Amino acid sequence: MADQTLVAAALGLLEGLTEFIPVSSTGHILLAGHFLGFDSPGRAFEVLIQLGAILAILGLYAGRLWRLFASAPHDPRSRRFILAVLLAFLPAVVVGVLAHDFIKTVLFETPSLIAVMLILGGIILLFADRLAVSPRYHAAEDLPLPVAFGIGVIQCLAMIPGVSRSGATIVGALAMGADKRTAAEFSFWLSMPTMAGAFAYDLMKNRAVLDSAGWLHVAVGFVCAFIAASIVVRWLLGYVSRNGYALFAWWRIAVGIVVLLALAAGR
Repeated sequence: MADQTLVAAALGLLEGLTEFIPVSSTGHILLAGHFLGFDSPGRAFEVLIQLGAILAILGLYAGRLWRLFASAPHDPRSRRFILAVLLAFLPAVVVGVLAHDFIKTVLFETPSLIAVMLILGGIILLFADRLAVSPRYHAAEDLPLPVAFGIGVIQCLAMIPGVSRSGATIVGALAMGADKRTAAEFSFWLSMPTMAGAFAYDLMKNRAVLDSAGWLHVAVGFVCAFIAASIVVRWLLGYVSRNGYALFAWWRIAVGIVVLLALAAGR
């Protein structure tokens, strides 16, 4: 159990470090768990430790969340933004519920698919980062409702591990006219209901398969994810405003290639 607990801690740190950057946190922890021999009943661990990342973003955005909901009764812009986030969240609810079992039993169990998605996603992210498009939207609160819904539809691609929820939403927002900081920030806002919903639904589906060791691993992973995500969230917006997303794209491509080579070698 000690070795598995240490692995759970490492995977939690990996989750927190990668959840809000466009490299696919789920893809990374699934691949790391595969090569480290981590036992995750029902693949619940990989979803439930996202609670740590959720609390990290809620902590950072607590003041803004309070102001948003406090101003909603008398501020049309606040009400429209809340509606925009809910509209963007809606497609993930439908697809997540309908495809949950296929995602967990097939897609989560195919390391080669995850590696290929990392590489393809990295190429797409490089292309999106270099597009010479004049941004039309410079604040997440100003994204029109149809644009927000479109970003939510694109987010559903991240049901395939290796695609990246943040990567899909960021590329979608960039393609629809958001600047780089706005794309990342709307991805943060959308992560709150999306990840909370995934956590609640997976907990309901898999609570029976987790024994005491499984809950211990989830708790350890949760704490480590919270600590790592708290650091990354504070750093990311400033970084992408100055440097864009190329670093993350090249990281995805490199990891995908290394994983495919390791799988081909029989690891």
